[in-house]
Amino acid sequence: MKLKKNIATSETGFIFNPATGDSFTANALATEILQLLKQDRSPADIKTLLLNRYDVEPNQLEKDWDDLVAQLRDHQLLD
Repeated sequence: MKLKKNIATSETGFIFNPATGDSFTANALATEILQLLKQDRSPADIKTLLLNRYDVEPNQLEKDWDDLVAQLRDHQLLD
């Protein structure tokens, strides 16, 4: 899973898709995930990092991950 190369993101959570002109605001955790995706980190690596960094149950992380990925796909932000 990769974020499209033309997608602009900021450290404050602003996301811009120049292909569609759409812009979005992400929360702090989604912003962190997007930055990791831009660094070509794999989903497995990102999930491991999140499980170690935050107090979250693996099942809840999987659900939240799936929700985020669905939103990114819906907004045409993923390759």
